[in-house]
Amino acid sequence: MKQFTDLLVSIDDVVWGVPMIILIMGTGLFLTARLGILQFRKLGLALRYMVKNEADGEGEVTSFGALCTAMAATIGTGNIVGVATAVVAGGPGALFWMIIAACFGMATKYSEGVLSIKYRVLKDGHALGGPFYYIERGMGKGWKWLAKLFAIFGIGAGLLGIGTITQVNGIASAAQSFFDPNNENTVALFGRDYSIAIVAAAVIVAVITALVVIGGIQRIASVTTIIVPFMAIAYVVVCVCILIANITRIPDAVVEVVSSAFGLRAAAGGALGALMIAMQKGVARGIFSNEAGLGSAPIAAAAAQTKEPVRQGLISMTGTFIDTIVICTMTGLTIMVTGAYDIAVEKGLEGVQVTAVAFGEGLPWSAQAGSFVLMMCLAFFAFTTILGWDYYSERCLEYLSGGSKGILTAYRWLYILAVLAGPFITVRAVWTIADIFNGLMAIPNLIALLVLNGVIVAETRSYFKRLSENRLG
Repeated sequence: MKQFTDLLVSIDDVVWGVPMIILIMGTGLFLTARLGILQFRKLGLALRYMVKNEADGEGEVTSFGALCTAMAATIGTGNIVGVATAVVAGGPGALFWMIIAACFGMATKYSEGVLSIKYRVLKDGHALGGPFYYIERGMGKGWKWLAKLFAIFGIGAGLLGIGTITQVNGIASAAQSFFDPNNENTVALFGRDYSIAIVAAAVIVAVITALVVIGGIQRIASVTTIIVPFMAIAYVVVCVCILIANITRIPDAVVEVVSSAFGLRAAAGGALGALMIAMQKGVARGIFSNEAGLGSAPIAAAAAQTKEPVRQGLISMTGTFIDTIVICTMTGLTIMVTGAYDIAVEKGLEGVQVTAVAFGEGLPWSAQAGSFVLMMCLAFFAFTTILGWDYYSERCLEYLSGGSKGILTAYRWLYILAVLAGPFITVRAVWTIADIFNGLMAIPNLIALLVLNGVIVAETRSYFKRLSENRLG
């Protein structure tokens, strides 16, 4: 197993090397410049649109419902486990690069939303869209191979990476930390002893997932519009309480994050290496968390009941703002101000263990109570991500298969089996697989955004001209 994991790490290092970081950051920078820093100028308008549904327009769910489906997929273990993993692996500076990537990623996410509505297909009452459609319809039939490549990688990410295994793995780890922290109650499976808490969590999550995903996008949207706002607010409140209790430590934590981001604490010869590691881990985990540039969110955005591509683009970019600039930042600062980072480095902790220490140290209750709060937050976050990615990967499969209902039904059961298997794979292998598929998905999508940037700019100018002249609707 170690050799397999080492192989995955080697592949991950290639996929997430300097060229990928340049492509992701460069695309965000380019679109930011082309759009005149729209993500900052129009953030207020975007937040207003987020909670106000359009009166008319074709689609399957409301704009808010589409956003919640996308947010369900983005607000997941990346916000809790992913941030901890990035900070431990890349140093506190990884948080800085995660935030920077998100700032430019908002322009990327906006562009994805615009193209998803512009090039979507309305078929048999369903609104279908995403990178595979705007690659094929926007770039031309000659690029259909690239669209298919995106769809293949999207299925891999949903079935084997960000959508299933990482999420249920995080839930199971949190359940064990609370119910069986010393791994005393075990059962033998696959030649290893696993905590009963892990096995129970796997079965429960798989069963609940089955009950929801069989209902399709409407059921997924109805569930996520209730859970997502509640869980996001609850998690932010908990983090704010921890930060207030440790408010005097925040300035030092911020200094540590910034200095680590540029390798200032490393010896002169190792400064560049420290900088690259922090940037690599921060950008990779940022993409895992907010999915800007990944091409997944526009699949959900295409189902929105709207006739204005720009309006949905603005709504889409609020997801990156809430996910990374708000929630991930709070997680990272919580890990720093509570001393969880130092404890993790000293004891060799990883993933959910790091955040569990932060909650245990930061909340004015017992460590067990902190573990319970974390388990509940992680369970809600990860479960809704599983739902969102089922929808994403199904749309990818539908594009490849031509919409065969038999194939889609079989895939849903395969997806549920992947959820069931998630906790029994090592944490390092899980996150490495997810990173690889994320990177492979992003490449076709980012190429499309760069090629179609003229369309994005034209749609944006047209919309705001009509808005200023009161000619919308």
